Amino acid sequence: MLNYKKSGFGNLCTFFVLVILTASQISCKIKNDPVADAKEKRLHENAMAIHEYTLNVAKEKKTAYENFMNQLSFEEKVFQLFIENLDGKSVFHPKESIEVNGKKIDVIPGGYLFFAFNLAEDPQGIISFTNSIQNYCIDNSYVRPFLAIDHEGGPVNRLRNINAPLPSCEVIGKSYTLEEASRIYEYQALQMQNLGFTMNLAPVVEVCSDDNKDFLSGRSFGDAKATLVYSTVCVRAYEDNGVSTVLKHFPGNTNTDPHSGLPEIKLSEEEIRKTLEPFIEVLKEKPAAVLMSHAIVESVDPKTPSCLSEKWVTDILRNELNFQGVIFSDDIFMAALKNNGFTTDKAVVMAIEAGIDCIMISGKEIAVPVKVLLEKAEKDAAFKNKLEVAAKRIIDYKIETGLLAYVPHKDGTYTIENAGLKKTPQQQLEQFNLAKKLNNEEYKRGM
Repeated sequence: MLNYKKSGFGNLCTFFVLVILTASQISCKIKNDPVADAKEKRLHENAMAIHEYTLNVAKEKKTAYENFMNQLSFEEKVFQLFIENLDGKSVFHPKESIEVNGKKIDVIPGGYLFFAFNLAEDPQGIISFTNSIQNYCIDNSYVRPFLAIDHEGGPVNRLRNINAPLPSCEVIGKSYTLEEASRIYEYQALQMQNLGFTMNLAPVVEVCSDDNKDFLSGRSFGDAKATLVYSTVCVRAYEDNGVSTVLKHFPGNTNTDPHSGLPEIKLSEEEIRKTLEPFIEVLKEKPAAVLMSHAIVESVDPKTPSCLSEKWVTDILRNELNFQGVIFSDDIFMAALKNNGFTTDKAVVMAIEAGIDCIMISGKEIAVPVKVLLEKAEKDAAFKNKLEVAAKRIIDYKIETGLLAYVPHKDGTYTIENAGLKKTPQQQLEQFNLAKKLNNEEYKRGM
């Protein structure tokens, strides 16, 4: 038991009592001071005014959001739930159009996925093409798409002939310190951002093992510890420099390439959850998105590929792990689905029912799968609601990342509009070249 007298605690209590009494006396004097009273009143009134203004702005932004969503046709909302490939590499032209309420509109998906054949031979050409996409949508009042590319490093590096060198995840994990890796990813993000890309389908957060090393082939950072720390650095570097990250491939893969076959993970539920620890930790960094794999995990959902499984998408990733960002399917044109009874029409419906927000299609047309979803929604109110929820999540993402913006008006109201491009092409090129120069210097340090 504490000895009150010997501890000096009694003296301390006496001191605090005196302080409180003195403060009380001072407070009483201030309250009787007209100047102090007036100052306190002004501070209170200012605080109330700021509070009321903040509440009013929140109210007006909520109204603007509701108006924006209501102004989008249901068809346009469903467009947002797709990421597809696109034609060309110089000037953007939409490939499809449909009639909505008697008006012909272009089919502009939520995002576009770039492959090597969509890239010009130099940075100027890429900047011109990506700007043409965004300007077309701004000029024609279509929701701006996010522009995504696979840019992991090593063999999965669409920009290898444009950007400074980007080693594979495996090489980064073995040859570069965390600080060096952070700077390399930062400079890569700045190069991507100035080329016009807003999203990187990376990093791979799968731990390398005997069961998947043939498929991953250098795309993993290595063991669980390396995967966790280097993935975290990667996510921070890209997200802090204007490029969204997409963790992949949740919950994992095997040595079977999903482009040609259906991966089947035979680990127990306890074992598979152990392999998910890097994902669980990196999710705390709040990456923009997670991409689901096609793998079937026999101990969790033995009949359904993960990207079409409600158990994996909603029960585990969304609810149990509390991930609030965008959830992508992997490419539904892959043989893992098409050759195993999951046709495109079936897969798009199952993906939405599972809780997927954005369906990846490596083809250049989405009008047919959009029609499938629209027809399903006409007959199923619960399914229609899932489409609405997914569309809102995509729109929320675009507001958060600046593709869409709240625009204030003189009367105190707000509208949501496409954000304009913030740099000139010349500024983009200059900043790209600077980031590339710094990246080259950092790359040499790890060689």
